[in-house]
Amino acid sequence: MAREFSRNQRLGNQVLRTLNELLRFETKDPRLDMVSLTSVDLSRDLSVARVTFSMLDPNGDPAPVLNGLERASGFLRGRLGREIKIRHVPELRFSHDDSAAEAQRISSLIDGALVSDQSDEPQ
Repeated sequence: MAREFSRNQRLGNQVLRTLNELLRFETKDPRLDMVSLTSVDLSRDLSVARVTFSMLDPNGDPAPVLNGLERASGFLRGRLGREIKIRHVPELRFSHDDSAAEAQRISSLIDGALVSDQSDEPQ
């Protein structure tokens, strides 16, 4: 019977859970307080992990958070190596996931269109 998830996906999920715990409980950088890691995409050879993050404030500037994550990447990678028993710990590369801000923008456009339609209706 074939496996439902590949090793990359299973390891990616474990990396994501572990990194989120490390960010919540062990980092002291205030820039990383309102951050949630949303996904981890491991390269085929497991040498690079592309980690996407989102902020609880979707309108906030992601540059300081990205800088904080890049500065903490050595610490996170070292702790990740202790928590997950793998031979080579992947290099962490971070990118911002702006889907929450885009969803908020689309929602406000829809709300504006509904208000416009209601005001244009003859009574």
